[in-house]
Amino acid sequence: MKFNVIPKVAALILVTTVLLTSCTKSFEELNTDPNRPKEVTPGVMLGQMQYKFVTRSIDGSRRFTHELMQVTAPRSSVNGGIHRYVITPSSNDFLWTGFYTSLTDVQDMYNIASKLKENNYMAISLIYKSWAYSILTDAFGDLPYSQSTQASNGILKPAFDQQKDIYPQILKDLATANSLLDNKKALTYGGDFLYNANALTGSTNEGINRWKKFCNSLRLRLLLRISKRSGEVDVNSEINAILADPVKNPVFASTTDDAIFRFPGTFPYFNPYYNARLSDWRQGDYYTKFFINKMNTDEDPRRAVWATQVAVNGANVYQGIDSGYPSSTEYVVDKNSSYSDGLKTLPQLGIMMTYAEVEFIKAELALKGFTTGNSPQKHYENGITASMTQWGVALPSDYLQKAGVVFNPVASVDAQLQQIMLQKYYAYFFVDYQSWFEKRRTGYPVLPRGAGIPDGNQFPSRCPYPVYLQSLNPDNLAKAVTLMGGDNSNIKVWWDK
Repeated sequence: MKFNVIPKVAALILVTTVLLTSCTKSFEELNTDPNRPKEVTPGVMLGQMQYKFVTRSIDGSRRFTHELMQVTAPRSSVNGGIHRYVITPSSNDFLWTGFYTSLTDVQDMYNIASKLKENNYMAISLIYKSWAYSILTDAFGDLPYSQSTQASNGILKPAFDQQKDIYPQILKDLATANSLLDNKKALTYGGDFLYNANALTGSTNEGINRWKKFCNSLRLRLLLRISKRSGEVDVNSEINAILADPVKNPVFASTTDDAIFRFPGTFPYFNPYYNARLSDWRQGDYYTKFFINKMNTDEDPRRAVWATQVAVNGANVYQGIDSGYPSSTEYVVDKNSSYSDGLKTLPQLGIMMTYAEVEFIKAELALKGFTTGNSPQKHYENGITASMTQWGVALPSDYLQKAGVVFNPVASVDAQLQQIMLQKYYAYFFVDYQSWFEKRRTGYPVLPRGAGIPDGNQFPSRCPYPVYLQSLNPDNLAKAVTLMGGDNSNIKVWWDK
């Protein structure tokens, strides 16, 4: 029997060719996710970048600042510990790694926005860059700056810049950002979770107005930070220029201006503590006596938002523990106040900077003779009121007249500053590392020294560099350490000398 094989093979080849051609033509279409952007725009990058930055900053506040600044203390601590002023290279390596990773995104967003001639996105990039680098340099001192985020240009081992050179550039970038922001334009590609500057309201972009206020409020924070170095940077002139022209250089004027990333509670932008286990969230750390006792004395309404109550002699109370306690001490589980579970889902926990802080800044500036529009006392009271509003509680009618709160305008300048800084300390709850930076700058608040802190341990002035830099960038690290005078927590940064 003979079979007609050739026609059958030919037919098979023809069918296969048609199918392959058809599949090839539709391959790209079939494998393209219609929900994903086809090109990277500033809007695609912005929201994710904002979320990553703020989750790392508030994590730094909880993990480091709260323990160091006696907001909280661990339930048990056998050796070392931040609350005993033992600061190791691993204490804040997560800050270094996390921020530098996101700063690469900031630079990419700026470059893309520059090519697209999108000034508002360029300005927002500069604000985030300035905010992030200010935290990094205030925590570590000298660090990679001018050559950082340049891996695409072949710079894999960036040189370290000195803080005295970083700060002027940060301030210059913020001034540039202020001039670039255009409140007559919407963000073309959207993506803004902080101020929702994605669309115009009438002829004005209120979100961009708030970005300008954040920009200039941050300038005030950083200028005050380096006030000891006014001979090297013209701090007073720059502060006066901001205060004298609120149209050109607006700052926060109410709590609606607060730079707070409000977690929407939708994937993937949940409050980072949303799924925190009970043992991790509030059974390992308790509020300290220093932090909670004053709030008890003042009957501070923020306690209900921040802290849990415990039963003591049949009454529900807010109760704290010692900080810097001896190694033999161990506190019983659930017998002292800790973080309220409500904070785990609180949308407004993503704090970067607030109107309350600006009022306390102005209180100090007014105390030093700057023209701020109000007295130190009025700014002080505005700051307290703003913090209450920010946390969603009502200011008790007699709160500002309580013995531990009422401002004394005839006290010495130092005594008035101490009052301002103590209230600023409470307003800094969950604001990255700012209360630590301000304690270093002013000496306030005065923290009690725990009985378990070794005599030789000093209150830290900086964080040591991450250990992995010794293998990744050894030569430049060695140069930085030499210029800094060492790499330990007792070395003071430029503005603190």
